[in-house]
Amino acid sequence: MKSLLKSFLVVASALLTLTACEKEQEKLLLDFSAVPVVSVSAPTVVLTKDNADKDALTISWPKPNYGYDAAANYTIMVDKKGGDFSKAATFPVGTSLSKTFKASELNSLLLGLGLVPATAGDVDVKVMSALGGRTVLSSALASVKATPYLDRLDLSSPWGVVGDATANGWNGPDQPFYKTSTTGELVSYVTLTDGFIKFRTNNDWAYSLGGAAGKLTADNGPNIAVKAGTYKITINPTALTYKIDPFSWGVVGDATANGWNGPDQNFFYDPSTDQWRAIVTLKAGEIKFRQNNDWAVNFSGLNGKLIQSNDNIKVAAAGTYLITADFKATALTYAIEAYKPWGLVGSATPKGWDGPDILLLPDFSKDGYFYANNVKLADGEVKFRQDNKWDNNYGLTGGVFVKNSSDNIKVTAGTYDVVFDLTNASAPKYKLMKK
Repeated sequence: MKSLLKSFLVVASALLTLTACEKEQEKLLLDFSAVPVVSVSAPTVVLTKDNADKDALTISWPKPNYGYDAAANYTIMVDKKGGDFSKAATFPVGTSLSKTFKASELNSLLLGLGLVPATAGDVDVKVMSALGGRTVLSSALASVKATPYLDRLDLSSPWGVVGDATANGWNGPDQPFYKTSTTGELVSYVTLTDGFIKFRTNNDWAYSLGGAAGKLTADNGPNIAVKAGTYKITINPTALTYKIDPFSWGVVGDATANGWNGPDQNFFYDPSTDQWRAIVTLKAGEIKFRQNNDWAVNFSGLNGKLIQSNDNIKVAAAGTYLITADFKATALTYAIEAYKPWGLVGSATPKGWDGPDILLLPDFSKDGYFYANNVKLADGEVKFRQDNKWDNNYGLTGGVFVKNSSDNIKVTAGTYDVVFDLTNASAPKYKLMKK
């Protein structure tokens, strides 16, 4: 019996030794020079918005001969020419040996790296191969000269709405009109009080339009009487016609502050994308989108598509969200994303230092630019902070506007337009413009 056990131990020891030797040999057989050799489908790429959904660039490589049958996982990295890849765009692709970028995806990548729209710029591409969790091999660089497009619309026009019914009165600045898909037609989305309005160009009285009963009169025509409400104003300065229709989009539901009966939490129009957006704090529950605080026109949604149904959109967790919707019949899409809003907080604000803060809206045509109009403040002090928390705040230190500052900003009572500008993060700015 002892002899049999001894023989078994000898055989087991030999097997373990053989296995260890095989693993050691496997390590020794790895060819560290066998790195991916990257190819790009085109050395020069010019992207256009018209081709946003088409294939623009393929990055590929043959599987290297590592010296043994290695199971490698690959990651594509893209950086501006000459960069150190510490801030590169990264795309894990698993065991795949290629990735094809749609024009819209590549455009977003390039803009994120800081390339200038409509200007050719150079980027470096490399592929990392990971073997066994410890060994990572890097390819040589491949280069692409790429021209991104401006992924924003310019719907601006010189026309605006002015009057004592508007937020800024007869002196302006006027509330803007935007171009539409209908030639000669402009649209403005405004909230008005009881009073009068007119339409003029460039915030100036050199040329203005008044009118009555849908007809405009040039050369300082009569003021147009309006009642308090939220409206879509459509004008055609060439045909000299106008329409003023009650109009708003909102978020309603038991997940919202006002429940299913509303009033709804409003969307605001984003002219840089011709879409509607809302920043809302929601509870776990359900929501829908509807027009004019009424059920005549309403939408639910499924997988990013707006649909008209009896079902609701579920909100799984409480939080602050950025909701984007495209209500055009040709689109009917939506997205709901967790969001950390910037706000104004302080003893001068209605809710004091504990908040919730006065919400600042993002200007989607300027990354890092936030604003709020007609903010009523008392004598006191304010700061800017993110997500109603103190982790990320801005104020004054020695009179300089800086992040996580030691001092507050003093204000006197009044109504203000507020600007918080992080477009250059190393040189933040703010404006408190008293009206």
